[in-house]
Amino acid sequence: MTQPPPGPGVTPPFAAPPTEGRSFRLWMALGVAALATVLCCGAGGTALVGLMITGSEAVNEQVQTVAGDYFDALRDQKYNEAYDLLCDQMRDDETPEQFSSRMSREPRIASYSFGDVDLIDLTLPADVTYTSGDRDTVRVAMDQDSGSGEFRVCGFEE
Repeated sequence: MTQPPPGPGVTPPFAAPPTEGRSFRLWMALGVAALATVLCCGAGGTALVGLMITGSEAVNEQVQTVAGDYFDALRDQKYNEAYDLLCDQMRDDETPEQFSSRMSREPRIASYSFGDVDLIDLTLPADVTYTSGDRDTVRVAMDQDSGSGEFRVCGFEE
């Protein structure tokens, strides 16, 4: 014969289901998820900042190269080469002959050095020394050709 089921007043083997370790595992899982989120977002943010810095350095290098080629051409009195480095707007304002005539009357460049390009208005600070010994600081305005993407010299600000 079987015994009848326990009636009222019988105590169960456990007063409540065991909770040992449940809260620890929950907080551990939440901590791991938070750490993964921080690592992913942090790595993405770091990559974005790295791309911005690399991009600005590349623009700076390209602008300095074009401006350097322009000043070298002027220094060496190769006015047609310098004219080819001008933006469309400046080439529309004067012919190669007018440009050569005007540049031949300007003081000759002996040396120059550049600072960092201002990415907001695409200007490049340049310290220029002339053969006469005079020095000048100018800002070379640059423009980017819409067709080729190359940078062009587009004027000077003193």
